[in-house]
Amino acid sequence: MDPRSIFLLAALIGGAVLPVQVALNSLLKIYVGQPMQVTFISYLAGTFASLSICFLAQYPLPALTSLAQTSWWMWVGGCLGTVYVWSTIFAAPKIGAALTLGLTIAGQMIAALFLDHFGVIGLTKYPASPLRIAGTVFVIIGVSFIAAKK
Repeated sequence: MDPRSIFLLAALIGGAVLPVQVALNSLLKIYVGQPMQVTFISYLAGTFASLSICFLAQYPLPALTSLAQTSWWMWVGGCLGTVYVWSTIFAAPKIGAALTLGLTIAGQMIAALFLDHFGVIGLTKYPASPLRIAGTVFVIIGVSFIAAKK
């Protein structure tokens, strides 16, 4: 068995739950009102779920000295997540879950290729080889097929 299998499976499962999240959040928007309100509810529920898992797994609280060593920009990830969740709640009812997530994945691939190539924000460098660029282009082509009208 490939030692990366557990990581590959985790990424696949993480991707598989996103369309369900988009559908649930879009449904919740009907009852709540604005996409940002649903984003808040989504993050609040996620906070409670994360806190419960940490409590059940008996993870210790991070040391304040460790937190004090971080830079402000390391905390922006949650804000970026807010943009992602809001954008899917905003777009999915109008363009569908498949196109919304297809565009999301295309955007992720383009940004990830750049981040990997330059090894920024602490990531390991993985050069943007012709094969990796072609893979990203195929994702973009696939999204254009999803976006095409009959």
